[in-house]
Parts: sequence; C-alpha cells; structure tokens
Amino acid sequence: MTARRTVTGRLVGMVHLRPLPGSPGYVGSIEDVVADAVARARTLADAGFPALMVENFGDVPFYADRVPAVTVAAMTRCVEAVKEATGLSVGVNVLRNDVESALSVAAATGAQFVRVNVLTGTMFTDQGPIVGRASEVIRLRERLCPDVAIWADVLVKHAVPPPGLTLEQAAADTWQRGGADALIVSGSGTGHAPDLDRFEQVRAAVPHAPLVAGSGADPSNLPEIAARCDHVIVGTYLEREGIPGAPLDPERLEAFMGTARRVGLL
Repeated sequence: MTARRTVTGRLVGMVHLRPLPGSPGYVGSIEDVVADAVARARTLADAGFPALMVENFGDVPFYADRVPAVTVAAMTRCVEAVKEATGLSVGVNVLRNDVESALSVAAATGAQFVRVNVLTGTMFTDQGPIVGRASEVIRLRERLCPDVAIWADVLVKHAVPPPGLTLEQAAADTWQRGGADALIVSGSGTGHAPDLDRFEQVRAAVPHAPLVAGSGADPSNLPEIAARCDHVIVGTYLEREGIPGAPLDPERLEAFMGTARRVGLL
C-alpha cells in the first residue's frame, strides 16, 4: 500500500445540497441549487471552517451504487463553485455509495478527499445490500486523482452489518486491506452522536489510522469527541432546529465554533 493521504484541518463543515436534477425533489433551477451551496459554503468558511464536504443530501431516495450522469454533472458544478467561492479543502460524498463518481468529481474539480460509505465488506441498508469494492476504488483513485484521500465509514450509519462482523474487524479490514486514508465513526443515523466507546474500540484495533467523527457532534459532546478523534464532520447541528438540510442557524453556528476553538479543533 502506498503512503496515506492527509487532509488539512480538523473540522469539516457539511454542505448539504438541495435536490439535484433528476431527483424527485428537484424544483427545476440548477442555478438556485448552486447558489444555495455557495451561500452555505461561504457562511461556513466565514465562521472559520478549514474544510468542507459537499453531499447530494437532497436526492432521496438514494441509489445504492451508481447515480445517473446528470447527478455527477450537477455535483461537479456545485463542488467547483464551492471551491472557487471559498478556496478551502473540499470533500465529495455521492450518496449512497457511488465512489467512482465521487472520485471523478474530485478529479475534475481538484477536491481533496472523498467519503466512502462502504469500502470493504457488506452492509445492509435502506437501499438494500451495499458491497464494498475497495479493489476497484483504490485502482481508480490511482488513475484519476492519486492525491485524493479516501475517508471510509466503519459500519456506516443507516445500516446494519452482517452477523458476526465486529466493529474492530471492520475497522482493521477497512484500514489494512481496503486502503482507507482515514476511518469514520458515526452514530446510527444522520445527526446521531456515536457511542464514545466506538472510538476507543477502533483506535485499539488500528492505532495508526486517523479517526473521523462522522455524525452527531454538538457543543455539549464536542470536547469528548475531539479528544478521541483527528477530524470532526458536522452538519445537522448547525442547521435550523437540528433538521438535516434546513438553512444554517447563525446562533447554533456561533455556539459550535466557540466550543471548537476552546477544544483546539481550530
């Protein structure tokens, strides 16, 4: 395995995209989708976030694997606009698990990292079974964008593992055999905080792997989460009433960033 790729900045702000063309919720204006993404990104950048992640959150229900070409085109436009507006490190997550498209968007836009929901093994999700394809993902990354980091979930949220698969084994496989550059630990669903013991379990299984908190961070638990991981992704808490995809809430954003500064995430 080649050297692991790193991402600048410990704190990553989510840019939840509105429904894209072709999805059931799309209202017919890609210009509005891009403008909203840029506005969210600028707000997060102005608040002090060093990195962002762009995700097609509004495209429910999600495809398990490959998304249509129009989704890739729309995400490329959004990621390019976010990068141009902020100059920050940007990651890409194409839901539910279209890593090929995420890497393609990264190659076309210069994004620095991608999120992979299932890199190795199988997870049973609301889209049906999703099978990791690390062999294809890592080889495609080498061809298209060799400097892009792969952040992979360990027992991803909104899913259950096959019987007998432990958190420790999944972490070891994803890191050692899957070739991930960082491991993401999340709660059971979007906005749900992970059990802090899960960080300890993953750290014990793969001591050298960078750990990422993938959901549920808020001012009350951020000190404990930050002490256990290398990066924190935050989205839901920052949005109005903690509703995923809602407009950003200035008061929540201020409270979160104040805590982030106190615990050394910035």
